Amino acid sequence: MTEPVDASTRTRSKILSIPIRRLRGEADKDLPLPQYMSSRAAGMDLVAAIDEDLTIQPQEAALISTGLAVAIPEGYEGQIRARSGLAISHGLAVINAPGTIDSDYRGEIKVALINLGKKSFTIKRGDRIAQMIISRVYRVQWDLRQDLDETERNEGGFGHTGR
Repeated sequence: MTEPVDASTRTRSKILSIPIRRLRGEADKDLPLPQYMSSRAAGMDLVAAIDEDLTIQPQEAALISTGLAVAIPEGYEGQIRARSGLAISHGLAVINAPGTIDSDYRGEIKVALINLGKKSFTIKRGDRIAQMIISRVYRVQWDLRQDLDETERNEGGFGHTGR
């Protein structure tokens, strides 16, 4: 019989310190920095740093400012993903999902949203518009070969497993 797990001794996720800068300084001090909305959330919510409401019509895309720049360490990337509630309820998606923030990028983080819904959607200052995940990345060196090892799937592509 195994012993019960003591939650207080579980290994916690490693904390990675990442420099962040508000590009408009005091003008955006009312907006929160990216933050996790629950203790086990993978993504941090990003908010709109806009001065006026922005309405995205159906089938239109818009680039939304966050007012933030970051210095992600080498070996990591930021991924910008849609918020599931906005996607399901309003048809808002990140058009280049996931958007990538490379470790050598120091410009403003902007979110490219598209309205795939049937109604216009208005974004207001401080609205949570996307989430950002920080992930490890690995550099690769290609090993060009004449043949690849065979697998059960092999060349089975889109829809190969059926419905």
